[in-house]
Amino acid sequence: MSEKAKLSMQARRTFLGKLGLAATCTGAALGAGVLGAVQSATAKSETSASGAPSGTAAGDGKAASTAPGGSFPTPDYDWTKHQWAFGVDATKCIGCLRCVEACKRENHVPGNAHQFRTWVERYVHIEGDEQVHIDSQQDPVNIEASGSEREYRFANRYKDAKVEKAFFVPKLCNHCTHPACVQVCPTGATYRTKDGVVLIDHEYCIGCRYCVQACPYGARYFDEERGVSDKCTWCYHRITKGLDPACVEVCPVGARVFGDTRDKQSPISLFIRNNRVEVLRPESGNAPNVFYVGIDKEVN
Repeated sequence: MSEKAKLSMQARRTFLGKLGLAATCTGAALGAGVLGAVQSATAKSETSASGAPSGTAAGDGKAASTAPGGSFPTPDYDWTKHQWAFGVDATKCIGCLRCVEACKRENHVPGNAHQFRTWVERYVHIEGDEQVHIDSQQDPVNIEASGSEREYRFANRYKDAKVEKAFFVPKLCNHCTHPACVQVCPTGATYRTKDGVVLIDHEYCIGCRYCVQACPYGARYFDEERGVSDKCTWCYHRITKGLDPACVEVCPVGARVFGDTRDKQSPISLFIRNNRVEVLRPESGNAPNVFYVGIDKEVN
């Protein structure tokens, strides 16, 4: 771990230690203090003098533009004129995992079999077995089959089984309209942008992992090296420049769809309009903005 990362971790531990001490002394005082901190951090994270969040856009690593009259994250992009959404067609996905590999390269995700911004699960129905078999590249059998934790391939574990049906389901952050992760973040590090993307300002993240626990989709992971939480950002640094997310760009079968719902002829608008789409865990109240086609009730 770098010296900078060590200092950052020490600062977070000191902060959390103070919170714990305050909680021991008086719960009421802690409640008021934390509420004030959240309000202050949220206000600071939401707007700067130019109407842009302070800090950096997650996944980009470059400071946000604060030029007068400019719109976050670049002067050429107006986030009030877009509303992004994502589509997944499970009937097309072939489980090649190019999306996973592209995401890791594009966003500098740790090269192991345990941390992902996006991943793919395989659902298998076997004749005579009422249980649906679900596995992903994080499964020990798949890791062993690939020969390396830096390889992501599904093991041919059902070659001798009578498979009735099998399909792949890409997973990622759902960029919810009412995200639980934003609600529990004690510093305002996690926030939702005006164009519908949930981001993390790593300058404010203290590594408490509340957001990791609160996400009903398991879409977040903790980066031990940097001491912060991380997740999919829909490649915000790309989409604000008119590009598709890396996973969408490399998909060879068009199983991933992305676009602006304010544009009625965009790929995602047509996808939603022309298909019977559904979202994962609608009962959670998070109102996800990743829409699926071709999934069974076992997928959640």
